[in-house]
Amino acid sequence: MSTAILGLNAYHADSSACLLVDGRVVAAAEEERFRRIKHWAGFPAEAIRYCLEEGDTTLAGVDHVAVNRNLAANLGRKLLFTVTRWPRPSMLRYRLSNARAWQSIDRELASGFPDDRFRGTVHHIEHHLAHLASAFFCSPFENAVALSIDGFGDFASAAWGAGTDGQLEIDGYVYFPHSLGVFYQTMTQFLGFTTHGDEYKVMGLAPYGEPRYVDELRELVVLRLDGTYRLNLDYFRHHRDELSYQWRNCAPEIDDIYSPKLQELLGPPRQPGGEITERDRDLARSTQEVFESALFHLLAMLHERYDLDRLALAGGCALNSVANGKVFERSPFKHLYIPPAAGDAGGAVGVAAVVWRQMAEGRPCGHMDHAAWGPSFGIAELARRIEARSAELEDEGCVVEHVNDDTLIPDTARAIADGLVVGWFQGRMELGPRALGNRSILCDPRRSNMKEILNRKIKRRESFRPFAPSVLREHAGEWFETDDDVPFMEKVFRVRKDHRERIPAVTHADGTGRLQTVDASTAPRYHELISRFHEITGVPCVLNTSFNESEPIVCSPDEAIDCFLRTDMDLIVLDRLRIARGRSARSRPH
Repeated sequence: MSTAILGLNAYHADSSACLLVDGRVVAAAEEERFRRIKHWAGFPAEAIRYCLEEGDTTLAGVDHVAVNRNLAANLGRKLLFTVTRWPRPSMLRYRLSNARAWQSIDRELASGFPDDRFRGTVHHIEHHLAHLASAFFCSPFENAVALSIDGFGDFASAAWGAGTDGQLEIDGYVYFPHSLGVFYQTMTQFLGFTTHGDEYKVMGLAPYGEPRYVDELRELVVLRLDGTYRLNLDYFRHHRDELSYQWRNCAPEIDDIYSPKLQELLGPPRQPGGEITERDRDLARSTQEVFESALFHLLAMLHERYDLDRLALAGGCALNSVANGKVFERSPFKHLYIPPAAGDAGGAVGVAAVVWRQMAEGRPCGHMDHAAWGPSFGIAELARRIEARSAELEDEGCVVEHVNDDTLIPDTARAIADGLVVGWFQGRMELGPRALGNRSILCDPRRSNMKEILNRKIKRRESFRPFAPSVLREHAGEWFETDDDVPFMEKVFRVRKDHRERIPAVTHADGTGRLQTVDASTAPRYHELISRFHEITGVPCVLNTSFNESEPIVCSPDEAIDCFLRTDMDLIVLDRLRIARGRSARSRPH
């Protein structure tokens, strides 16, 4: 008889659900994709609903529900902090209120699914154990160092241990209030990027600056002889003040973390939406440098301690793809695995894996070498959805065609090579923050003006932010200086100098690219498309950006059509159905 485990990340940004059946992932998705609000932070009822449907089961058929928070974890540390620091009463009231929400999972399930009663057991799993499990149990490694590093969870900001022979234990922590994630978030706010998750903007801005403020920022992060780090708390407020962490329409918002002392050190913060100055660019570069120094200081200690060359990495800080791309250069590790949802959304996978491992012999999950765990839509359903929108499409002068397999890939590759902007909607939606060829917008990386075209037609985002290349795995080493598997667009590598001018649209200011390697075994149709583009152009990669416009990545065909109609995208391909604006249909080669 099968055992079904439902893993949840709830009441936190990027809430999500995952269904594990007999230790294998069946479905996983973030709530934001269904609610259409970025970083949705409430209870993931719609993601749960999808997972149950995909698994052809009900809540009554689920044996265990696991959530990625355990109020008993690090309890002694919490009590000691409360006694010695004595934070403001309002701060304690807020934290107690938040804790009660985490304890009400069974009530939330009953409220959200009144006709489908859950009768199993609820498990509360430590936050960082969930991260570690999502990395190690989904990696291809039998033995590896496992590291989780983020803002905070269960009173810790980092945790590590060795995964060996299917076993995983936590051996060390960095505790609240010290956090490398909080440092980066603080500097993100100081630089005027105030939306939750904006750290990637600082990472994208950094190559345009110089590390002129490294000495000043080293005042904020102090490296310790034991390989860990501490914050100089004079520059921060999170440990003593009641910072408002609200879910405004279930999108997370947080007050400024930095104290007035940071302004004394660096001058006034950049105002949101204000001009980006040379100082801002230099602060971004210095922030990245200090972050990397602390990370590689910790990695050096972990390698020496465990004497293992493989690293499984998760947590919000594992989304720093620039630092990830330097692991082989600046640490002794030789192999690195990062799961597709390294941040909190991946906690849903991790908690389910932990519960399965506690119940059964044998390792859960298996190697997660693709991210396609979300909803898919058959050709008949796609046709019905398009037919329902026929009047709108006709008003826009669009042409709808059913394309056979013999011409779909060659025609689409040619359209990309001709400079068209193509929406590519195929198979199951990806788990995690990246579009990886199933919910993507694809363009020609050879065109130096393609970045401007994309921002004008669709993305409307800051000009300093780079776009990413999807490259055939077998050609990655020819075009990038590091040859490695990067299936989830989680590492930045240097583009080889003799190729940088050939793919300017995906080569960043410092000569790097945040690549995705595409393997024929895990993404056959996407691999074939890039292969055809390679035959036409001699370039084995395409520009890949997420299928969205200032919103979560599209999940359903209706959202893809909405995005197409309100932007100036040239055509979209939904399975074997193509929708092209009249000019694009006319220009399509036959």
